[in-house]
Amino acid sequence: MQYPLNNLNSREFENVVASICEEILGIGTLIFSEGKDGGRDAIFSGRANSFPSIASPWEGKIIIQAKHTVKNGASCSESDFSAIVRKEVPSIKALKDNDKLDYYIIFTNRKLSGVQQPKIADLIKESGVENIVIGEEKIQQWLQDYPSIVRKHNLSKLLLPLEFYEDDLKVLITQFSKIDFNSEKIQKIIRINSRIPMSEKNNLNKLSEEYFNEVFTKSINDFSKIEAFIKDPKNKKIKNFYDNTIDDIQSKIIVKRNEFRTFEEIIEHLYDFVFHRNSSELKDSRRLIRTFLHYMYFHCDIGVMK
Repeated sequence: MQYPLNNLNSREFENVVASICEEILGIGTLIFSEGKDGGRDAIFSGRANSFPSIASPWEGKIIIQAKHTVKNGASCSESDFSAIVRKEVPSIKALKDNDKLDYYIIFTNRKLSGVQQPKIADLIKESGVENIVIGEEKIQQWLQDYPSIVRKHNLSKLLLPLEFYEDDLKVLITQFSKIDFNSEKIQKIIRINSRIPMSEKNNLNKLSEEYFNEVFTKSINDFSKIEAFIKDPKNKKIKNFYDNTIDDIQSKIIVKRNEFRTFEEIIEHLYDFVFHRNSSELKDSRRLIRTFLHYMYFHCDIGVMK
């Protein structure tokens, strides 16, 4: 089982790394406050539990940094990562010279090949510090070894979008964005949800009033266009795409709902997944991802209805 760590934000990734370090180094792992660059380092001082091995654990002052990317499939072989590492070298050397550092670890959710690892490590060796770069593959292995970390940070919620076939939604958005809806000609369709008032629906689904008022309502003006688009007899195939999409999403929500605190977390997580997987195709129309998800919720195609 692979967790899509690119769907975390930087702070969430740092917290996961800290929990891993508590296991492999020790519970004495301390998280620093936010630094000038917005990131946070962690430090461990003493004899490590089992890192880099049980037979020869490190002992001394260890500094840990987490370098997160939202880019799907990112690699340590990319030039931007090498630039990030080089930028750290002067700070590492200064800590070493002031006897504040013996070992240095970089955690990243980028893929790291056996060929690339020593190349990145050599950049840091310029500072005179023994170091290890830990990539996506090793982190995933530790998440399997320590399921308590998965539970603590609710990483199972990341698996929901991976089970959702998003290509149909991408087609819907792409085709919809090409239509020039003439406000004078289009028949405004208002489908009144008589089964349940929106305030009650939001309470049932735990969708917050703030999200509904500040984010959700921005989509409502497009709902009549979406409904006309889906119900147009010429768009029979489009309607099939929509029906398949809501069936996929709703079934997964039913299974995974308890792993999300609020319904906006589900909506925003689905948005992130669809956009990150299709960023080049949907970059200019990405707001429509939310609009379609909001439409599905508004018309009770996804979520709790009673």
